[in-house]
Amino acid sequence: MAKWGEGDPRWIVEERADATNVNNWHWTERDATNWSSDKLKSLLLGLSVENEEGTCEVTEVSKVEGEASINNRKGKLIFFYEWNVKATWTGKSKAGVKYKGTIEVPNLSDENDMEDLDISVSLNKDEPDTLLMNLMKTKGVDKFRDALQSYVGFLKTEFTQGMILPTANGVAKPQSTSQSKAKLDKTEISTSASTATPVNTGVKIPTCKFTLKETFLTSPAELYRVFLNNEMVQAFTRGSATVDGEKGGKFRLLDGNILGEFTELVPDEKIVMKWRYNTWPCEHYATITMTFLDRSSETELKVEYRGVPNSQEEQTKEGWKRYYFESIKQTFGYGARLF
Repeated sequence: MAKWGEGDPRWIVEERADATNVNNWHWTERDATNWSSDKLKSLLLGLSVENEEGTCEVTEVSKVEGEASINNRKGKLIFFYEWNVKATWTGKSKAGVKYKGTIEVPNLSDENDMEDLDISVSLNKDEPDTLLMNLMKTKGVDKFRDALQSYVGFLKTEFTQGMILPTANGVAKPQSTSQSKAKLDKTEISTSASTATPVNTGVKIPTCKFTLKETFLTSPAELYRVFLNNEMVQAFTRGSATVDGEKGGKFRLLDGNILGEFTELVPDEKIVMKWRYNTWPCEHYATITMTFLDRSSETELKVEYRGVPNSQEEQTKEGWKRYYFESIKQTFGYGARLF
């Protein structure tokens, strides 16, 4: 899968540095405006929802006004974006009657939480009342918001590839995601504080094995990278993360609630890792094998779990579905096609 910025003149960006700073140490700014405009249009166009009343689809993105940029200041990436977005939606009732309206977001900005966006839905003048308005104001607004969240995730991962992250000692820092104000509810991951001391039971733990499967609308190579790239992991977990994406490399996610180590890596095909919640008995790890299967326009991810404590089976399943599968889809736009 081609990456934005490679081989296509539309994705050429401007990057400028302080002229007195030839080593690019203090400040670098990259203009993301043109890239963002095209990315927003591609994510929003074609969004559709359906219920018993009929279907609605975004058929035109008529306005994308604003700007976006990324500053690299002493190794820390700072994101700025402000957009006014307007799109046309077309609805069709079960009886075959067609309707048109607009959906508009005037305040997509790094200063606003996604939950605080003003997303307004209206019917065009002279259009008769329709129950499809309720569909657009509920499911339609949710899908639109998810697409905008995906844009922010892509801005912080895809677009930042190759940006230099120097620091005073020459070691790159992980990208900060503190500007994202979305709060992640970790109660399903662990009912104890992340600093709780794991219990060493001194006895054999009854364990289980199971398999989960999920489909993502991206290539195996891109999905594989999501699990190994520190910035991408920070984006979809919406929190601090440390990931050393090499064989033998360790990872720490969700403020230390998730710990582990990569034991086998087959590029674009398989990841095997030792994985644990920090509240599991001391030094007990499950073995998780992720296999990336190419299904033409999408990737099937098969995840096999071995050694999960019996008492943690359901919690582990729900945690992976919510904090890995669903979050990755929402953040990077790899979700199922919308009907």
